Amino acid sequence: MEIRSVKGSDYYVISPLINEWWGGRNMSDMLPKLFFDHFTQTSFIAEKDGKFVGFLIGFLSQTHANEAYIHFVGVHPEYRKHNIGNHLYNEFFNVVKQNNRSIVRCVTSPVNKVSIAYHTKMGFEIEDGDRSVDDLSINTEYDGPNQDRVLFVKKLD
Repeated sequence: MEIRSVKGSDYYVISPLINEWWGGRNMSDMLPKLFFDHFTQTSFIAEKDGKFVGFLIGFLSQTHANEAYIHFVGVHPEYRKHNIGNHLYNEFFNVVKQNNRSIVRCVTSPVNKVSIAYHTKMGFEIEDGDRSVDDLSINTEYDGPNQDRVLFVKKLD
């Protein structure tokens, strides 16, 4: 497997795969092309035998000098449980550290139990929200009406 930085043309390969990888959920609108053009130093593609098997789109915060943010991550369903996500996250963490940052943030939907479990396993902590559902701290309408989110933070060593 090879991990490399994204380039603008990768958008045209990844975008049509997103909804498929998410089981038909409409998720592609959450990842516009601008991420592939403007965050190439902090976003990565995982390829195996010339096939895209994963990606991570992240960036260094413009507002918080010590922070970075993971915007979107996907792994091809047939390649999950192959540590591709771990490799992508570690590549991002290395770039974050090289840029003298030590805090990484990300969010997910409260219904995405797989994402919640994955992030906590990766050492992310769930930030306090404004309400709790089934012992899960949630930020109500974080991304707009009916768009509750679970916020994560990880402090890098």
